[in-house]
Amino acid sequence: MRQKVIALIEEILNVPRGTVTESTMVAELEEWDSLAHVMIIGELEQRLGVNIPLEEAIELSGVQELFEKAGI
Repeated sequence: MRQKVIALIEEILNVPRGTVTESTMVAELEEWDSLAHVMIIGELEQRLGVNIPLEEAIELSGVQELFEKAGI
């Protein structure tokens, strides 16, 4: 499941495979702006059934934290 989430993030950000890892932080990728952040959260819910409450989703700073909040 973690690999599916990472692949989805890479797809939305339009970055090469392997760019995003579990330790990637949002601030490390210029492609990961506020619009991309909203798209990632929405697509995670729609495609993978991963639900993160909006209040928590807004404050996510990295992939590992995303996994924790999503219970993955």
